[in-house]
Amino acid sequence: MKLKVYADRMSQPSRAVIIFCKVNGIDYEEIKVHISKDQHLTPEFAEINPMKLLPAIADGRFKLFESHAILIYLACAFPGVADHWYPADVFKRSKIHSVLDWHHSNLRRGAALYVFNTTIAPIFGRPLNPQAAAEAEIILSSSLSKLESFWLKGNGRFLLGGNQPSIADLSLVCELMQLEVLDEKDRTRLLGPHKKVQQWIENTRNATNPHFDEVHRVIMLAKERQQHQLLKAAKNEGGSNMKKPLVSRM
Repeated sequence: MKLKVYADRMSQPSRAVIIFCKVNGIDYEEIKVHISKDQHLTPEFAEINPMKLLPAIADGRFKLFESHAILIYLACAFPGVADHWYPADVFKRSKIHSVLDWHHSNLRRGAALYVFNTTIAPIFGRPLNPQAAAEAEIILSSSLSKLESFWLKGNGRFLLGGNQPSIADLSLVCELMQLEVLDEKDRTRLLGPHKKVQQWIENTRNATNPHFDEVHRVIMLAKERQQHQLLKAAKNEGGSNMKKPLVSRM
């Protein structure tokens, strides 16, 4: 029975799982669950994931949620996945686990909450929250500094000094790609000081293309919607406060 992946591509961890499947030639069916329509909160989806969060998978009768657990399962359960994604070496695996655990309590908290409260909340029918955004920015800035100074130290192209990407690289880069929806000035302010981080994002993108760009196309569409909203608001105000169009880095 074909693997089923329940996902919304606006969800950073959903994108990581989908890209991993595509890059590694895993045969799967993508079941779209739209967060903006609260489809993840339905009783039907609760049968797949009682936590009512995305992504989730069903491999036959086996069901699993939490993106890191899913990536580990896929790397182990499907033949042909290259060892560098989730190495057999227990020491390397442990290092990957340390990055993934750090991700959830640091980078994800900062990036996801900052983007949501500064930019995309209205898409989901929620108001922007400057105070929550300011608190999230502190976490995000600290996390970017840790990436630059610790996780990316050395001469390797990827996390932990690796020369090939692991599931940790894919998971964290998908997280940071959410920053694409920000105003270009804001995005540059956050990422500009972190040259290693910027190069690492590009390295991971190149290692997983064309699938990386295809899966992240939804982010570019979200940026276009945000731009349209800004232009419409400016027009309603007589154009006096019109902002510059948002420019994609992709």
